[in-house]
Amino acid sequence: MTTNTTSHILDSSIEFLPGVGAFRADLLKKELNIFTFRDLLYHFPYRYIDKTRFYKISEITEDTDTVQIKGVLRRMEVLGEGRVKRLSATLRDEFGVSLELIWFQQINYWEKSLLVGTEYIVYGKVNWFNGRVSLSHPEVEAATLAATEKRVNAFDPVYSSTAKLDAKNLDAKGQRKLLRALFDKLKPQDLSENLPPEILTKFALMSRYDSLLKIHFPENIQESEKAVRRQKFEELFFLQLKLLQQKVTRKAIIRGNIFGKIGDYFNNFYGKILPFTMTGAQKRVIKEIRQDVSVGKQMNRLVQGDVGSGKTVVAFFAMLMALDNGFQAMMMAPTEILAQQHFEGISKYCEKLGITIDFLSGSIKGKKRDAVLAKLISGETQILIGTHAIFEDWVQFKNLGIAITDEQHRFGVEQRGKLWKKNPTAPPHILVMSATPIPRTLAMTLYGDLDISVIDELPVGRKPIQTVHYTENHRLKVTGFMREQIKLGRQIYVVYPLIEENEKVDLTPLNEGFDALSQDFPPPEFQIAKVHGKLPSKEKDFEMQRFVKHEAQIMVATTVIEVGVNVPNASVMVIEHAERFGLSQLHQLRGRVGRGAEQSFCILMTGFKLSKEGRERIQTMVRTTDGFEIAEVDLRLRGPGDIEGTTQSGILNLRIADLVRDGRILQAARDTAQEILSNDPQLELPQHHTLKMFLDLQKDKARVWAKIS
Repeated sequence: MTTNTTSHILDSSIEFLPGVGAFRADLLKKELNIFTFRDLLYHFPYRYIDKTRFYKISEITEDTDTVQIKGVLRRMEVLGEGRVKRLSATLRDEFGVSLELIWFQQINYWEKSLLVGTEYIVYGKVNWFNGRVSLSHPEVEAATLAATEKRVNAFDPVYSSTAKLDAKNLDAKGQRKLLRALFDKLKPQDLSENLPPEILTKFALMSRYDSLLKIHFPENIQESEKAVRRQKFEELFFLQLKLLQQKVTRKAIIRGNIFGKIGDYFNNFYGKILPFTMTGAQKRVIKEIRQDVSVGKQMNRLVQGDVGSGKTVVAFFAMLMALDNGFQAMMMAPTEILAQQHFEGISKYCEKLGITIDFLSGSIKGKKRDAVLAKLISGETQILIGTHAIFEDWVQFKNLGIAITDEQHRFGVEQRGKLWKKNPTAPPHILVMSATPIPRTLAMTLYGDLDISVIDELPVGRKPIQTVHYTENHRLKVTGFMREQIKLGRQIYVVYPLIEENEKVDLTPLNEGFDALSQDFPPPEFQIAKVHGKLPSKEKDFEMQRFVKHEAQIMVATTVIEVGVNVPNASVMVIEHAERFGLSQLHQLRGRVGRGAEQSFCILMTGFKLSKEGRERIQTMVRTTDGFEIAEVDLRLRGPGDIEGTTQSGILNLRIADLVRDGRILQAARDTAQEILSNDPQLELPQHHTLKMFLDLQKDKARVWAKIS
């Protein structure tokens, strides 16, 4: 195999394939992103037409998609007039069960062609109406004819298509023809093996050439499954090999500042100031960070933990390790509100320890900003808390030792890279915090180049949030409960999915909700704050501060509070039209309460009609508060491409593997990649020559595409 990306037959432009030409090539490029022979080869079918199996009519269920049935035509008649005119026929199988065949087009042709009393083989898509099954416009073949001829298309692939492609005979059938033309041109050596023999043997995998041939042209379901399994393993294996090699290379080449000692800042905070007992999980993660920063290699660690699990304290201990060794530390959050919250929380500790801390965001300008920047460069400021403004080139440190980012999914890899330049002698250690629990299969892929720590315990004394589901007919009960909680001195969030009337979505918007609550909780006895994304920043901050200072008992809001203020006294979260929110979003919102010692509650209000998916989301929220279990359900319901931040990562543009269903293949692929790299980090051994060549080929292609885009 050559690493020259311009000379391989698979890099030939698609227009040079027999049967394509310039016009059809243009269509394939625009509609399916197929530019080369390689793109067509990896344009995999999404299902197969299986004509190797005959169904009994009694076996058909509402989940059955397409069927092939052998039976005798028992009745045929033309029904209706004009646009509703149709040919209806009854087919009865050998077990005496019947279904209806329907044609709305070519009625005359089929009426003349079909003979009552003759045995036929029919194939088509299943329809249900009033509990009866039918096939519309099925393919029909006389059983006697099928018996004498070899059936060519007994098991055919089906490819995604569009109306424009269909119009030019580039539907699934047309695409099959192109793939046959492609395989007529390809030889096995054009698809030389890229996996070592021991991997093929260990996992009983097809050869590369055979798997690509059989994924497009299998003879039966078993062959297609073997081909798909080989391609899934290959895709996930090379993804993990690439990620893990980046990690190995970084650890081997990129040195990091050594935090060799645990000094007064750390010890005084732990022994004298820390106001609570840490959980075992917090201690374990601090130990992992301590190990990372003490060996002279750059740390790149993700700390995952549910809302309220104590990630910020862990991050502060990491900062103190830097300070004890003469370095500065910084923490960055995605919003000014969250950054300010971190600043206020950490400042209390810094004051007691005699640490200089500063705040920086885009709204801080002029002399105030200049003063912060001067103290940073001189080293007087030991800790800087801020927003993405810290990324700017004009923010310079004297000796930055650790950079911490909160809510990683809001920051890209490129931005993480910018932090490396903040210390000219050695890049700072990177600690990434996320309160969005990520399923293991997704974490292995999204953060494959990071070490991962999980804080999986809640602080001592923290009571689990009680979650209940009510429909609109329980409104009075919910209002009464809110009054009881306010009498006890508690505060309440009420969250809506919309701000103002939207004709397309039948929801009570936030403004109407605010008016209704104002009648149920009238001033001056009650005060209600209102916060949403369209409010000017000053007004938003003013309203939030009213709630923080307990001047308002209720905050009516949109999801701007999903990642926002920490109000320990807020113990009730009411989520209106909860069926309209995603599962991870519901979990994030629920995490706004339950931050004090009191019992907290989350009330999910929905309409009476719920979709199957909506019902499962609500039931999951009521059943568990475990963020990782919720993330697994969310991944299964929505798929990885919809999880926030993953679409942009580029990592999840998988051609065939599915992170929801292929967890076992992913784990096997990662373990295998890890085993290989532990013995041969740079893939220099002769038996790994093919792996190295294939990885280099992929890198070359990535560079070419980067230039094009």
